[in-house]
Amino acid sequence: MRFSWSRFGTWVVAFVVGAVYGVAGTIAQAYELGWFPLGLVLALIGVIALLVAVRLLTGDRWAALATGLGVMVATLVFSGAGPGGSVVVPQAPAGEFNPGILWTIIVPLAATVVIAWPDTLPRMGPVAPAASEED
Repeated sequence: MRFSWSRFGTWVVAFVVGAVYGVAGTIAQAYELGWFPLGLVLALIGVIALLVAVRLLTGDRWAALATGLGVMVATLVFSGAGPGGSVVVPQAPAGEFNPGILWTIIVPLAATVVIAWPDTLPRMGPVAPAASEED
């Protein structure tokens, strides 16, 4: 595997897109519709779909890794307190469900699974055409 500027550019774009999804997911994951953590579910679906799409479209583990790192870096940056003490994602009150914990754990796990899955899936033998009934 040789270095090429186009691959490097793909990694940079993948990191930036991952960071955008990470910011959106970090902010949205706290939204709840009644008791259901709708923001967390939608954020996870979006990020997992993004990781799978990058891996399938580029065929490159490194691009998927760059995307996952972008999401994780954005989560790290936006989940803490800012320099002025402001907090973008408030912590859930004690004893209540905290979707931020799941967001912080599931994103790296999803990235690991997408990056680690094999390059080629096992192929079944040739599929025989379906027999047609002739009357």
